[in-house]
Order: sequence, then structure tokens, then C-alpha cells
Amino acid sequence: MSATRMRRQNLAAMLELLHLDGPLTRAALTEASGLNRSTIGDLVAGLVAHGLLEERAPDAARRAGRPSPVVAITAQTVAVAANPEVDAMTVAAIALDRTVLVRERIRWRSAPTPEHAAAVLAERIEAWRAGPLAGRRVIGTGIAVPGLVRAEDGVVRDAPHLHWREVPLAAIVHAATGLAATVGNDASLGARAEHLFGAARGAEDVVYLNGGASGIGGGIIAHGTMIGGSGGYAGEFGQNRPGIEDAADRRVPGGVLEDEVSRARLVAAVAGARAGTDADAGADADAGADADAAGPGDPGEPASDAGERSGEQAPDDTALAALIEHATDAPALAEVARQRRILATALANAVNVLDPAVVVLGGFLAALTAGALPEMIAAVRAQAMPACGERLDIRLASLAEDRLLIGAAELAFVPLLADPLGA
Repeated sequence: MSATRMRRQNLAAMLELLHLDGPLTRAALTEASGLNRSTIGDLVAGLVAHGLLEERAPDAARRAGRPSPVVAITAQTVAVAANPEVDAMTVAAIALDRTVLVRERIRWRSAPTPEHAAAVLAERIEAWRAGPLAGRRVIGTGIAVPGLVRAEDGVVRDAPHLHWREVPLAAIVHAATGLAATVGNDASLGARAEHLFGAARGAEDVVYLNGGASGIGGGIIAHGTMIGGSGGYAGEFGQNRPGIEDAADRRVPGGVLEDEVSRARLVAAVAGARAGTDADAGADADAGADADAAGPGDPGEPASDAGERSGEQAPDDTALAALIEHATDAPALAEVARQRRILATALANAVNVLDPAVVVLGGFLAALTAGALPEMIAAVRAQAMPACGERLDIRLASLAEDRLLIGAAELAFVPLLADPLGA
């Protein structure tokens, strides 16, 4: 191997280590990498010169002897991540040091076309370049789509709730933004993020299920490696047909998991009365606003999560968890219990097939389970093979509503992490 190639590999290894583990002293880098101090110094200097790293003064109070400088990734290099859904698109600028610099949720009145979503994304990037991203390097975009995505070229094969089929989304986003564009399945990217930085960090065998407005998807990690399948479509747990023991629990004859364990059904049960009151109170105003919409997919004015008025949309996952926790009426409690039963059976099936050490639940599935996690673990173990269930742990996604965006940003960062000075 040539010295140039060896140096590139060492640069990539150092940048990835700091990206995954956060700031480290030079001494810690030397120990972790097995390289000598002079080589570490040369690599750090090269990455500092390209604006990827910075050195900070050490905390002399934390150790005896001569303190070692702290090396950290800067927030100068940024990926823009987006998660288009049927009711809104969440967009964020995420730095290589994992700082979320800006985040917006842009609502629309109906599912957007791919071109419209790309145009809105391009508009936000242009606006941010004059604001929070001024002076920063935007390296590319990552798009987390609720549907089947062909990994090699970013074609959305089928996102049924968005009505996108055989859409060359990576090419459309690149044309709209002028930036490199990568596209992946939202749940698989959520699994990637939780494995690298969240609830599944350190686990080698993981099943991740994500519940959103468009249904249920998932990701599989085996021996520390994401499993994509032959076309990149692995993990579509929401399309499995669950075993439902009690016929009274079934809502859709012949339906799949996401027909039965459904965010819309859950929200209707636990927030229906309140939503109905809000809808009656604001019916005239809402009707007028809808009449002013420019057409299908019109996003209206961009609005941050914090700025969205209550009553204009379904509760977010945090609010949904609170509604479930405080639900008291019998129909709501019955629907929560029904969905938990069906989810437990579906998870037991996945555990029997894949034998994960950890199952992570994200999105509305985390909200559904949050108040009864020990009971869910017990129900899954009771239905799984004893050998598969005895060591099983079920955890809630810890990256909250940023999990899909962080995963999408990681996709955009892949070329940079592989070749820091060449990307």
C-alpha cells in the first residue's frame, strides 16, 4: 500500500472515530488508533487545515501531569436532511459534529409531488445559506422517504402514502439544489442513527421498528452491519400480516400490521374528543384557510415545530405519549391495549426469525409502548421461543424526533467520512 493511500485511510479512520465518539484528547486518539504521536499530530493538522477539526485547550484540572490537547470535529461542515411525509416535511441542517443547527417542519395540505418537495427543500437551503448556514460548507442532502428506495441510485420504487412510484428522487433533488443527493428508507435510516448514536449503540444485533404517519417500517442490524437485502428493501415489517388471536381485535380483514397498529387509529382514540372540539371551534377559519391553498402539495408558509399552533395538526409523538398516559375513557384504553397486543405478537415473530439482542421502537410505536415497556417485554417473551426471548431487551428510540434526520445526514456524510480530503 502506498504512503498516500495509507494516509487517506488514517485520515478517514480518525475522522470517523471523532464523529462517532465525540471530542478526544490526542493521547486518547493515539491509544485508540495505535498510531504514534507524530503521525497523530500530522493527521490532526491536515484535518484542521481543511476546517474539519479543531483543537481545544485541555482541562488541566481533570488530570495530573502535562494535559493533552482535545481534538474535536467542527460544526463547519453540514448536511441538509429531509423527511417528507403526507402531511409535512421536516428539514434540518446537521453538522458533522451532530449539532442540529436549524430545524423546520413545513406543512402542506395534501401529499406533495416529488418536484414540489424538492423545490421547497431548495428554497429552505437558499434561505439558510443567508442565515444559520452562512460561512458553512454544505456537503450534500440526505432524504428519508417512507417507502421502498433503491439504494444504488436513489430511486423511490414505491412510497404509497405519498403516491410516489418509480421516482428518481436523488436526481430531482440534485437538480433542484445543486447538491449531491442521497435517498434512503426512513426507518432504515432511523435504525442506522439509533445504532450509531442512540438506544442501540453498542448492540450488534438489532431490530428497529419506526411508526409514522405513513405506516410502519423497520431496519435490521446483524453482527453490527445494516441488512438491506438484494434491493435495499429489507425491514418492511409493517407489510407483514400479524397473527391476531382474537377476531374482535381485527379492524381490516386480511390487513397488514400497519393497518392494525396505526397512528391514525391511535390518535382518533385518545385525542378524538379534543380534536373534535378544536375542529368545531375553528371550522370556519380552517375552511377559509383551505380555500386559500394554492393547490395540491402547497406547503404554505414554513413554520418551526415550536411555532405551530395547536389544533392545526395531529399531536406529535411526545404529545401522543402524554395523551396515552393520561387516557381514562374505556374506548381509548381498549384501543391502546388492542394495538399493544398486536404489536407484541409482531415483535415476537421478528424475534423468532432474527434473534436480536435489542429491539428499538421509534415514532408512535415508542409513544404506544412508553407507559408499559415492562409489560411489552413480558408479552413478547411469552410469545417468542424461550431461547430467543430470554436475553431480549426492548428500548425506546433515544434520538426522539431527530432520529430520521440524523440517519439521513449520516447517509450524506458517507463520502466525506470515507475520504475527508477528497470529498
